[in-house]
Amino acid sequence: MIRIGILGDIGSGKSYVAQNFGYPVFNADQEVAKLYKKDKKIFDKLKKILPNHFHSFPVQKKEILSAILSNKNNLTKIVEIIHSEIRKKMNFFLKKYKKSKIVILDIPLLLENKINNREDILIYVQSKESKILERLKKRKNFNRTLLNKFRVIQLPISYKKRKSDYIIKNDFTKKSVTNAIKNILKKII
Repeated sequence: MIRIGILGDIGSGKSYVAQNFGYPVFNADQEVAKLYKKDKKIFDKLKKILPNHFHSFPVQKKEILSAILSNKNNLTKIVEIIHSEIRKKMNFFLKKYKKSKIVILDIPLLLENKINNREDILIYVQSKESKILERLKKRKNFNRTLLNKFRVIQLPISYKKRKSDYIIKNDFTKKSVTNAIKNILKKII
């Protein structure tokens, strides 16, 4: 099985690119949302370490945002709890799709949390900063302070690009993304 890890800045279109490969995708953001909505143990762990921010189950997005914005260390605490569960869910996904020729790992902190394997093919999704900000501002809960806090825990973009085997320039048109994916798949299959 070939594992492809998708890297890129927040809002660069990583999930969009991942979906267009046509292979099973492990989307960590979707899995995190499910944990907040359905996993009482996650709520209990969050409430234990941040009792002033987490009050009721299911976990509310505003509680997460409040915790992160109130103290720079809270994001790290939350990530530690969530990513151990995400790792378990990813391992289940990999077992489920072990016969698949390719799987796509859409995990925002793939390198930061050392979730990738040395053999993984890494693809960096590059987008113009102006386009990224334009897209992010359309999100319901966009907050520039929060965006900056998330960026602080991420490895530098230059490092991610260097570690990547391929770069997809995402201009947010289906044609350019599809063509880039086809070219990469020709090289790796």
